Amino acid sequence: MPIHIENLTSTVHAVDEESILGPNTMQKIISSVLAALEEQEEHKARVFSEQRISNGVSYELNRES
Repeated sequence: MPIHIENLTSTVHAVDEESILGPNTMQKIISSVLAALEEQEEHKARVFSEQRISNGVSYELNRES
């Protein structure tokens, strides 16, 4: 049986639970970003420490005391 539709108007709302930035999803994103930033800062500190010219380890240890 053939069907002919002249005019159709509809509103479709497709929602996927995981696509909504709910509290759990937001917390996962925030945790990931903070961990990445902390790792980046630690890397910068290691690179700076490796590139810095000093008087030696014993001098650094005695200076901190």
